[in-house]
Amino acid sequence: MHNFASILDYHSAQRPGSVAVVQDERQLTVRELHERVNQLAAGLAELGVCRGDIVGLLLYNRPEFLELVYAVNRIGAVFLPLNYRLSEEEWQYILGHARVKVLVTEPELVGSVDRIAAGLTDLDHRIQVDGDSLDAPWTGYEDLLARHPCAGVQPVEVASDDLQRLMYTSGTTSRPKGVCITHGNVQAKNLAHIVHFGLTAADTTLVCGPLYHVGGLDMPALGVLYAGGKVVLQRRFDPTGALRAIQEHRVTNVWLAPAMVNAVLEVPDRERYDTSSVRFVLGGGEKTPEPVLRRIMTAFPNAWFADAYGLTETVSGDTFLDREHALSKLGSVGRPVPHTRVRIIDDTGKEVPEGGLGEITLRGPKVFPGYWQDERATTAALRDGWFHTGDIGHVDEDGFLYIDDRKKDMIVSGGENIATPEVERVLYEHPAVLEAAVVGLPHPRWGEVPRAFVVFRPGVSAGAEELREFCRARLAKFKVPARFEVVDELPRTPSGKVLKRTLRDIPTLEQA
Repeated sequence: MHNFASILDYHSAQRPGSVAVVQDERQLTVRELHERVNQLAAGLAELGVCRGDIVGLLLYNRPEFLELVYAVNRIGAVFLPLNYRLSEEEWQYILGHARVKVLVTEPELVGSVDRIAAGLTDLDHRIQVDGDSLDAPWTGYEDLLARHPCAGVQPVEVASDDLQRLMYTSGTTSRPKGVCITHGNVQAKNLAHIVHFGLTAADTTLVCGPLYHVGGLDMPALGVLYAGGKVVLQRRFDPTGALRAIQEHRVTNVWLAPAMVNAVLEVPDRERYDTSSVRFVLGGGEKTPEPVLRRIMTAFPNAWFADAYGLTETVSGDTFLDREHALSKLGSVGRPVPHTRVRIIDDTGKEVPEGGLGEITLRGPKVFPGYWQDERATTAALRDGWFHTGDIGHVDEDGFLYIDDRKKDMIVSGGENIATPEVERVLYEHPAVLEAAVVGLPHPRWGEVPRAFVVFRPGVSAGAEELREFCRARLAKFKVPARFEVVDELPRTPSGKVLKRTLRDIPTLEQA
């Protein structure tokens, strides 16, 4: 099978002068992107990056992120995008668990990397974007490219099951899991999205969600680049800036998490921006109420809102609601993309009748092969040739999927997944906390925020601000509980399991 990165060779020969990537005043033609990717690939190889090595990307949205994706794959290595919103402790765990060999970051994150580097025994090289003539142990990104001005690096031949990337995702465990995504997975995803949405070289995608997330990277940015189209990057999401970019660049599609949709709709002078070029808006993450759906249709008059269902484990975008059924199938996340199958099963593993509730399972070439260095989690998720998502849903008589519940105990805040055991693990480290349980609390802007229930040890206690500061030092800001509720005991089943559904139903109490 051909290396994902080899598509640049084709487009560089076919349309070298076409613009591929834009950010603010910067733009790269296909030829320029191709040249820089070759220079970078040669530079990484010079540093000793070989087939199968892991290269970490701790970057905000910028052209260098996409250059790295292609360059790393070109030499047969694997890229690992890191969530820049995580804490240093979380970065250290992921980088160590993945055995990252090279890490690329930018100036405002350099201090954090320096503080954790001593504990990363596999980290051989640190590369800084926007840094020139740097002292060891740092290498300047542009300096690395300049060493190989006329490089021509042939893409390494790969098998369909060779890794293209690792993406760490919050699951139902206290630590994030590394999702192994192969070249075959990515090719199947790109082709499925190209067929489903009719993507061509005439398409322009606005990426205002983070590239470390499958929403920003794959819905459908990499598919558009694969088809020869253009990507417009927003460093960090800004709703007014997004509307301005849509108007200026005649954007044809954009992925927006639920909180981002709400922010765009609330821009005071939204009507003055021309959004008529947009032909579809990709969504997902929670059900879209009809009033919001109608407002989206008003904001983007020539587009339909393609409500979606997908996971990191499937490189995103497994089902989409089509234009024809946007209102008649309101609440649905649509039907599967090509070569993807959806099946609803009961607790015994048998397929449920039409309309019946059960666990959503998926099958097809988009489905990942397993979790990085986690055989137990892989075996639990991949059974009998199907990926067991843990999500609850049903399929109607026309084959449209509906999501009835999310993964058990998962909190989705502003499009980010928060595994409650991850927050609980930190709370249990506080000396005053005997027990802790975390659930989602509805929030008008973010959809949900974490809400912690704590039981203190006898004779000791802690205030909400103390607990909050304790969490802030160990977790990303969006994972820190917004409220702390003190209870005498946690509700449990006879077997001792915490009844989180009961906690979610408890009215807001006084804070600790």
